Amino acid sequence: MAPRPVRPARAARTAALAALLLATGTACGGTDQAPTAEVAQQSAARDRIGTLAVHTPQGPRACTASVVQSPKRNLLVTAAHCVQNHRIGLLDGLVFTPGYRNGYSPYGSWPVQSITVDPHWAEADDPEYDVAFITVRPVAGKQVEEAVGGNQIATGQGIGLAVSVTGYPNERDEPITCSVKTRSQSATQERFDCGGYTDGTSGSPWVTTSGKVVGVIGGYQEGGDTPDTSYSITFDGRVADLYRQATA
Repeated sequence: MAPRPVRPARAARTAALAALLLATGTACGGTDQAPTAEVAQQSAARDRIGTLAVHTPQGPRACTASVVQSPKRNLLVTAAHCVQNHRIGLLDGLVFTPGYRNGYSPYGSWPVQSITVDPHWAEADDPEYDVAFITVRPVAGKQVEEAVGGNQIATGQGIGLAVSVTGYPNERDEPITCSVKTRSQSATQERFDCGGYTDGTSGSPWVTTSGKVVGVIGGYQEGGDTPDTSYSITFDGRVADLYRQATA
């Protein structure tokens, strides 16, 4: 779907920021028979998922991200197109707000410290590498994984997995979720069909019943071009290598 412009928080926002937010894609594609996502009820597991916004939780929204397990307990995963565009560079001033709902930030906001993307993405926005790992700074002496826990990054898990996908559409102040099965889009891309995944849901994690993240909305068409079908790169050696780089 075509992303909608996001009005800057104040007039001093740069044209580069506006252009990158405009380029932030979402989940989409569709069949008439696809289910529709529902409002995600609050739970400890879903509190590991939150918004990426500029400067404050109420700032311009970029995408969705989630906490994943890491040695330093400070790591998120999202889509690369949420945080970098090769023409503009990295998006500065991002904060992650886990469990955000209706203006309430139960765990506070965690400033982004560093972003790791594959060189294929950094140099050419290659959709085969549309995933990013983000480290966030501690808040009140606590790392984000200590506050909300984290899911395991899993690679090589195959196709046809039952997953739940939870994310934050820009037009809503609470997350949506859908339980679906993954399907093959190509040798290196996967998809699921469920309506409602509009702008802001890029980066939403695909979480198995055992709590493993096996995809994030992104990849083909930067996640999709209608609200009903969403994509991810296959979590394989590319993602395993990037995770090792981000946690080195």
